[in-house]
Amino acid sequence: MVSTVNSASRPGYGQLLRTPRALSFVLPGFAARQPFAMLTMSIVLLVQHTTGSFGTAGAVAAVAGVSMALFAPQNGKLADRFGQSAVLVPGVLVNAASVIALAALALADAPLWALFAAAVPVGISVPQVGPMVRARWAAVLDKPEQQPLTQTAAAFESVTDELTFVVGPVLATALCTWVHPGAGLATQAVLTLAGGLLFAAQRDTQPKPHGALAGHARAEHVSAFSIAGVRVLAVALLGIGSVFGGMQVALTAFAEEAGQPGVNGLLYGIFAGGNMLAGIACGAIAWKVGPRRRLLVGYTVLALAASTLWTVHSVALFAVVGLLMGMSIAPALITGFTLVEALVPATARTEAFTLLTGAVALGQAAAVTLAGRLADAHGASAGFLVPMAGTVLALLTLVALRSRLVPASKGRTVARGVGHRVPVAVD
Repeated sequence: MVSTVNSASRPGYGQLLRTPRALSFVLPGFAARQPFAMLTMSIVLLVQHTTGSFGTAGAVAAVAGVSMALFAPQNGKLADRFGQSAVLVPGVLVNAASVIALAALALADAPLWALFAAAVPVGISVPQVGPMVRARWAAVLDKPEQQPLTQTAAAFESVTDELTFVVGPVLATALCTWVHPGAGLATQAVLTLAGGLLFAAQRDTQPKPHGALAGHARAEHVSAFSIAGVRVLAVALLGIGSVFGGMQVALTAFAEEAGQPGVNGLLYGIFAGGNMLAGIACGAIAWKVGPRRRLLVGYTVLALAASTLWTVHSVALFAVVGLLMGMSIAPALITGFTLVEALVPATARTEAFTLLTGAVALGQAAAVTLAGRLADAHGASAGFLVPMAGTVLALLTLVALRSRLVPASKGRTVARGVGHRVPVAVD
C-alpha cells in the first residue's frame, strides 16, 4: 500500500524543529534522557569492579531494568492522567537519591541482596523522558495538516535516542575507567536531577491530563496494553532490548579478552552511531511502503545481523559489524513507534510509549543477566548469542501476529486528538 506521504510533501527535520514551541521541550528533553543511556553501563562497570564478576554485575543491572520495565507503563499512565510534571518531579528526586545509594553500597562491598534491594528503586524511578517527549510531539502535531510530520518526529526521536546512546556509554566508560569506578553513577544522578527538573518546568507543551480534556473527562480510558498491536510491538522491542543489553555486557567482556578494556565504550558508540545515521536516513526518505511492512523487513535484517555477532573475534572487524548492526536497528525501532500513532488513542499515548520503552528495558535486563553469565562461563562470543536469540524469537512473533498491527477501525483511521480523524497507512 502506498503511503499517504509522498516525496513532494515529505517534511524535513528543519521544518519539524520550526514547529511552534518544539525547541522548548526538545532541548531540555535531550539533556534529561542522557542519564538513562549511562545507567546500565555505569552499574555493570562499577559492580564488576567491586565483585570481579560480569554475571553479578549483569544481575544487579537486570534488577534495575526489570523494575523499570514493570513500573514504566504505570509511570506513563499516571503522566497521562495527572500530567507529566506531576510525575516527573518526584521521580527525578527519588532516582538521584537511589542511584547514589546504590553506588555507595557497591563501593562498601555490601552483600548482593543489598545491591539488589538498592537497584529496585533505581529502576522504578527512572524518568521516562523519551516517551514523554514523544507524547509532546503527538500533542503539538495534533492537526490534520501536520500529519506528514509525525513520521519525521518518530525518526527524529530515534536519532535523538541513539545520539544519547552514542554519548552515554562512552561517557560512562570514560568516567568509570579513568576517573573512579563510581563516577558514572554519580554523574548519572546529577544529570538526572538537573535535566529532569528543567524538562518538567516546560509545562506549556505537555499533553493535557485526562481531566483537562474537553469531552474526555468522563470518557472510558482504554489501557494501551489492552490493544493487541501494542502487545506485539512490545515483543518486538523486547528483542531490540536484548540487543542493547547483550551488546553492553558482551562488548565489555570482548574488550577485556582483546586486552583493550577501555575500547568497549568506543565500540558501543560505533554501534549506536550506526543506529543514529540510519535513523537520520529513515526520517529523510519519502517512504512508499507503510510502516507495518517496513517493520517486518527491517526486523528481518536486524535478526540476520545479530546472528553474526558471535563469530567476530577482532576489534577492527567488530567495529564494522557493529556499525552495520546499529544501522539495522533504526528502521525497526522508528516504525514500531510510528505504528503507535495508528493503534493507540491520544489519552493512552504516553502509557503506550512507556510500555514500549519498558519492553526495551525488560529485554535489556534479561539480556544483561544472561549474557553476563554466558560471558563468565564461556567467553564473550557466548554472550553475543543472546541478541541473536532475542531478535530471532521476536521476528517469529512479528511474522505470526502481523495482522494485529492494523488499526481496529474499518476505515483505517485513527483518532488524532479531539474531534477529528485522519487516514493512516499501515501496510
